[in-house]
Amino acid sequence: MYIAMNRFKVKKEECAAFEDVWLNRDSRLNEVPGFVTFHLLRGPEREDHVLYASHTIWASQEAFVAWTKSEHFRAAHAGAGERKPLTLEHPQFEGFEVVQSLENPNVNR
Repeated sequence: MYIAMNRFKVKKEECAAFEDVWLNRDSRLNEVPGFVTFHLLRGPEREDHVLYASHTIWASQEAFVAWTKSEHFRAAHAGAGERKPLTLEHPQFEGFEVVQSLENPNVNR
């Protein structure tokens, strides 16, 4: 498995707009080979921003890279630079190969 994350420093006054963009987009990730799951995470509030992270799990790094070169990727990111800036800077990407994964069999999802 491979985990792809982007960290966003969202301006405090733009949090609702930032979340709205994500909640109302047509990601179509479920149509992409190798896609497992996606989470948008809201993190700690700092003096000038709130930290968010997009967290996507892929079957492999190759599946993630293929998605970044796909029409689905281009469509999902179309127009991203056209709206007013909601963040303090560009997102910071972090990619991780999963070395170990444990799940609690007693938790119902």
